[in-house]
Amino acid sequence: MMGELGRRTFLRSSAVGAALSCAGVLPAAGQATGPVQVPTVDRLEALVLIDSSQDIFLAPQKVNGVEAQRARGTGGFPRPLHNEWGLSLLLTSERAGEAGGPRTTLLDFGYTPEALLNNMERLGVDPRRIGTLVLSHGHYDHFGGLVGFLRQHREALPPELTLYAGGEDNFCHRYSGAPGQPAQQLADFGVLDRRELSAQRVNVVLADHPTVISDHAFTTGPIPNLGFERVLPGPVVEYVARDGLGCNAQHFAPAELQGRIVRDEHHHEHATCFNLRDRGLVVITSCGHRGALSSIRKAQEVSGVRKLHALVGGFHLGPAPADYIAQTVAELKELNPDVVIPMHCSGLGFVNAMREQMPDRLVLSSTGTRLIFGGT
Repeated sequence: MMGELGRRTFLRSSAVGAALSCAGVLPAAGQATGPVQVPTVDRLEALVLIDSSQDIFLAPQKVNGVEAQRARGTGGFPRPLHNEWGLSLLLTSERAGEAGGPRTTLLDFGYTPEALLNNMERLGVDPRRIGTLVLSHGHYDHFGGLVGFLRQHREALPPELTLYAGGEDNFCHRYSGAPGQPAQQLADFGVLDRRELSAQRVNVVLADHPTVISDHAFTTGPIPNLGFERVLPGPVVEYVARDGLGCNAQHFAPAELQGRIVRDEHHHEHATCFNLRDRGLVVITSCGHRGALSSIRKAQEVSGVRKLHALVGGFHLGPAPADYIAQTVAELKELNPDVVIPMHCSGLGFVNAMREQMPDRLVLSSTGTRLIFGGT
């Protein structure tokens, strides 16, 4: 796997190196990976704009210094919060006394703009606060709301607006079905149209190296599968561009350029992370197809920070067998996180395994939850 990732990096470096260097990517193209200087923040809030469900009876929690507040009075008559298969998080981080104040990043955009826009309004989100966009990976349930959000709020956003995407395969066409079938026999799972992003004056940075975001967060870059973890079954992908729609073939290895529809290995899915002062890493794996444990270990390698404060997001363990989930939680326990906050595709099996092995570290979340890290 590392050889294949190395080949990919070589193929991409000439095409995207200059853009990555300008964007604050660490390390620069050609440098060895390893610990780099990542930012430290004093406080982080994560507002769950979209998750796959909402539980209006879910009680507030405070676990190991992390507080989960629940939306009250925003989810009822006549306009409830909308839930759909997908994820969107509004991340607000701050450093004490820093000029310019907090930084706000919108991470992923849910399945539809209708749900995203509705929930932003119901939860009182001012789009003028948003300074940066991040896309974790190229699945429709994470980018489906993006273009509609931009059409509604582009003028309220910064004139120089950047979307950090993990890599070129965010723009590949995906389908639901089995590998090797012709596209016409598969169910369409959508494609992110970079022409729409260009029309909305969005600068796209392919953050396929570890990347500092707004001087507060960092992304992991590509995540190798480590240990027992593997990419579990999901959509299939086509590495081709037609009439400006799809992914640029120059970024991919020869084996992927045969015009076939193949398993999606999520080579460029990345995690978004924060280093919280005196507490450790907050690792957000929006879907975690490459493995939640592998994502944590890559964040530790990139940052040089060993302490894991929180694992947050989708862990893509919904389709996993029970023994796989149990092993995941057992190894996660060895990493000694202060809290674990499953969302979206993590699955009930994971929640149950947490209740068996780490009940004192589990924080539940749903649409409208506000998570506070580093509070008093």
